[in-house]
Amino acid sequence: MPAGENSVAVWYRRDLRTADHAALRMAAATGRPVLPVFVLGDEESGGAARWWLHHSLQALRDELAALELPLVLLRGNAPEILPEWADRHGIDSIHCHRSYEPPAVQRDDETAAALRTRGLQLHYHEGALITGPESLRTGQGGPYQVFTPYSKAFTDRVVIEPPATVPAAVRAAADPGDGLPLAALDLLPRTDWAAGLRGLWRPGSEGAATNLQRFLADAVNRYDADRNRPHRDGTSRLSPHLHFGEISPRQVWHASKATRSAGPFLRQIIWREFAHHLLHYFPHTVDRPLRPAFDAFPWDGDPNLFSAWQQGETGYPLVDAGMRQLWHTGWMHNRVRMVVASFLVKHLLLPWQTGADWFADTLVDSDLANNTFGWQWTAGCGADAAPYFRIFNPTLQGRKFDPEGEYVRRWVPELAKLPKRWIHEPAAASPMDLAGAGIVLGRDYPHPIVEHRTARERALESYRRMQAG
Repeated sequence: MPAGENSVAVWYRRDLRTADHAALRMAAATGRPVLPVFVLGDEESGGAARWWLHHSLQALRDELAALELPLVLLRGNAPEILPEWADRHGIDSIHCHRSYEPPAVQRDDETAAALRTRGLQLHYHEGALITGPESLRTGQGGPYQVFTPYSKAFTDRVVIEPPATVPAAVRAAADPGDGLPLAALDLLPRTDWAAGLRGLWRPGSEGAATNLQRFLADAVNRYDADRNRPHRDGTSRLSPHLHFGEISPRQVWHASKATRSAGPFLRQIIWREFAHHLLHYFPHTVDRPLRPAFDAFPWDGDPNLFSAWQQGETGYPLVDAGMRQLWHTGWMHNRVRMVVASFLVKHLLLPWQTGADWFADTLVDSDLANNTFGWQWTAGCGADAAPYFRIFNPTLQGRKFDPEGEYVRRWVPELAKLPKRWIHEPAAASPMDLAGAGIVLGRDYPHPIVEHRTARERALESYRRMQAG
């Protein structure tokens, strides 16, 4: 161990910011030299998320540089390399924010144990959530499984402190360590498919602040009316920034709370907390249903149709628009997420886990808790879930939430010239209308891969078979 004063490390994970950062603040409060470190393991395996992470780390490095702090980048299994690195650089304690996803919990437990064998300590702080999952329990002492009582408990019992500022003074370690250059983490795609992501997103705390300011300046006042309209800029688009911790939920909460019309939006923040609450108490739900009866559900759809769903070639314009938006931007409007998820599990009878895996690979905001909760909600097998027999009609959903077809015309441009009457149901259009729009079904745009009425009846029959045992 180097001679002289011991340093304290800040282990960055999905908390890539300097403001309202409890681990950084507590490390600075020791008065000792601080060394920030990031360890790339297997946490971000999706291509879109890895692209985001590269740029978010770049932004964090610039933020820390303003505090005259380096950011040490390491790659490997944290329980193996972090204790050895800390010991080598005279670090006797490490501060981090607590993680709640099951793989991250295991990683942290193993890392803490490995650090203890060297006489080093890992100090946990709250930073990814407003309140830890264990802070709210039912009157019987168990976890909540229904949102409404959880939301009431959250509102009544959680005191949300104002967000903290960036530490005024932080001492930098004399030896910045032997980290890797950012390019060595190999996060960017070998083939550049990320033009759509670059056009929409600005990873980092500044991008998060800009999105929040844009939303609060106008869209929050229309949020309750516009959040289900995929063609409107009516949502905050903060989900990837929250996922990577470029902005804290406390920062979002307090900035939004100052706006009188923010109630429906704040409810979404509580939904995010609820999703993490559920995953903490039911970690098996990552790949198994919360409701055990659904273990026996007969997922007997045609797996060959999965690629049509992935590529936005189902013949249902709203579904296809959503899947193409996802591929192009790494994000999909939440209303459309529900429709495309319902289509996969109920129209195609394909397991929700396959959809969750695809979202994890393509979304820039794929929190394991939110992704798991959303898919189990749609499939009817999770907490507070939509009944399985509630089967979205994608044509009617399109007419209701994209009445002029603006969303579909943007993402499915081959349908752009169809009259509004047929934009959500081209298969029902007359030959004259199709010809006028320059469309030959089966060539320019696919026929529906399943018929809605038939698919609905098949899904309900599968549900009855599961209930019958």
